[in-house]
Amino acid sequence: MLIGQNSIVSIQYTLTNDSGEIIDQSQEGQPLVYLHGAAGIIPGLENELTGKTEGASFKATIKPEDAYGEHIPEMVQEVPRSSFPADQDIQPGMQFNAESPNGPMTVAVTAVSDDTITVDGNHPLAGLTLHFEGTIEGVREATAEELEQGQAH
Repeated sequence: MLIGQNSIVSIQYTLTNDSGEIIDQSQEGQPLVYLHGAAGIIPGLENELTGKTEGASFKATIKPEDAYGEHIPEMVQEVPRSSFPADQDIQPGMQFNAESPNGPMTVAVTAVSDDTITVDGNHPLAGLTLHFEGTIEGVREATAEELEQGQAH
């Protein structure tokens, strides 16, 4: 069966950056399983996998615009320390939910000083070219329940 709209796809993969550093990878025996065409994976990888079959290997280089978008400098902001609870120990790497003009969003703390906390609303992989390599472990038709819920079971 070819990977196409409404296929349930299982892949083993390794994701690296331009320097070859591993950013993420599936664990042996625990493939990533998703519903093809339901925005379960980044568009560039989904496009690369379309038409492939079970057992096929793949290599794909995905530009930021087909992954998590470009890094937007305006989404990095310094927030007064007073906006956070005084007794909270804020550290770089922590994540918080914040309200934006476009609704709720997750921001990550990137820097902390006595007076300000710098937060970044960009996805951590925004602006990066992503390199995927892997194998397609399975392809099958989605069940009616999976189609209704928009995800693999």
